[in-house]
Amino acid sequence: MSFNTVLRRLAALALFAAATTLPAQQPSEPASAAQPPAPVPYTIRTSTRLVILDLVVEDSKGHVVDDLKREDFHVTESGEPQTVLNFDPSGAHTPAPELNINSTAELDQQAPRAPVNIILLDEFNTRFEDMAFARYSLKKFLERQPGKLAIPTMLIAVSLQNFTVLRDYTQNKDEIISALDHHFSGNPWQAHQYSWVGERYATAFESLRRVAQAVVGHQGQKNMIWIGRGFPAVNFANMPVDTENRVYNAVQECVNVLRDARVTLYTIDPAGLQVYNTYGPAAEFNDPFGGNYQFAKLATATGGRTLYGRNDVDAEIGTAIRDGSSSYTLTYRPTATVPNPTRFRKIVVTVDRPGVKVYTREGYYLQRGPGRVDPVNPSRRLMADLAAADSSTMVYDGVPLRLENLPEKPDSYVIHIEPRSLAWTYATDTEPRRAEVILMVTTYDKKGKELKREARVIKGSAPPTVPPTGRLERGLNLSYDLIPDPKAVRVRFTVRVTASGRIGTVDAVPGQPVVAAATTHPAAPSQQN
Repeated sequence: MSFNTVLRRLAALALFAAATTLPAQQPSEPASAAQPPAPVPYTIRTSTRLVILDLVVEDSKGHVVDDLKREDFHVTESGEPQTVLNFDPSGAHTPAPELNINSTAELDQQAPRAPVNIILLDEFNTRFEDMAFARYSLKKFLERQPGKLAIPTMLIAVSLQNFTVLRDYTQNKDEIISALDHHFSGNPWQAHQYSWVGERYATAFESLRRVAQAVVGHQGQKNMIWIGRGFPAVNFANMPVDTENRVYNAVQECVNVLRDARVTLYTIDPAGLQVYNTYGPAAEFNDPFGGNYQFAKLATATGGRTLYGRNDVDAEIGTAIRDGSSSYTLTYRPTATVPNPTRFRKIVVTVDRPGVKVYTREGYYLQRGPGRVDPVNPSRRLMADLAAADSSTMVYDGVPLRLENLPEKPDSYVIHIEPRSLAWTYATDTEPRRAEVILMVTTYDKKGKELKREARVIKGSAPPTVPPTGRLERGLNLSYDLIPDPKAVRVRFTVRVTASGRIGTVDAVPGQPVVAAATTHPAAPSQQN
């Protein structure tokens, strides 16, 4: 395969990476064409002043240390000591024994701060025989667990063509095993072809971002266990600097999104200990996540780790799941009075106990919020995020939604947006207070094929009786009349709040009554479609 062909394949990644960084976040001076980007650790950028750290502490034998107290932890940021404001001991928010969680909705309602496990099968970068062993190892691990899992767990499979939620959050191990047994994956022949490197990179980035955006609404820690090869190995030495810069930006932005959602990434290579390298000359033997941008660095940046080079993959899965249920959580407000958005704020956590190791994220950069939406010429990143949420069966809870319709008019819907999800502008002499959202409505047939999609930018107005400034706790109701289609069996409503960039989804069966939960929020203004 020629070098030019490889570059053409990398164009898919370039389009993705170009959209991940907003113009306001670009450096003031363009990178030199003769030098690669500075070797800065992959870290989080955040706009909040409250820093949340999820930590796992191990002793010298690899056993979890779960008896530490608040006073045992010491945090520095950029060399300055920090004051711990809130502290949760190890395993503090494990769901109560009497709960039985079997969906995202039940999780957010019954255990809003519970830790969760998200197991993702990477079927686009992993050879068929290695993925078969990974599935065998996962099933072997699950079969050793009790019938009811302590931590709600979701199972996802990703190929170049499909992003499939095999099972939403559940504590029933048999349902996860059943979903695994009934999932048939194809032979990922693209993993053998160097010409597909660009698509494989882009799919890895997009899958991580997709999961993070979907689960950001849940307050608890998310332990994401990526079973597969991660990034394909690529040597950027002979490629244009612009391509490397774009990949660098995509990696950085991906980690930002993961950490904003409190996702800790664990990467598990199912190939085990290899005598012969079967992934081609570009792959690093000692590090299967090789190349200039190692997938393993995404894990360490989020406070997770990478596990590879062992044949007991089921034990590696167990280690990752154990960490998720044994983590401490602490928060602090940085003492720096003048934030510098170009300065890396390195975080170091130590404990008053010799011989232990702390796993947590490396640090962060400050970052501005999402950019404004241009309804005439929306950004590619915005369109990609909306399309990912709209076409998925995964529940996005970044914006809590509640759906209603009337029995006599089942195709007339009202989408309720909770007050805590919205940010209202201040009133002026000529304009009332407003909250801006994007509403996308899509119908699907029984085979999951899209029938019709409609999207619009909606600016909801608050009544003049509300205070013109200050915090406003007020929801928003969106009315939508669906055009009947006999082929439609599912309709998905996707809402993105412009001020936060968060996304929420809710599904319904066209023409059927929707059972809506009661709400105590005050009445919200209605916006007609």
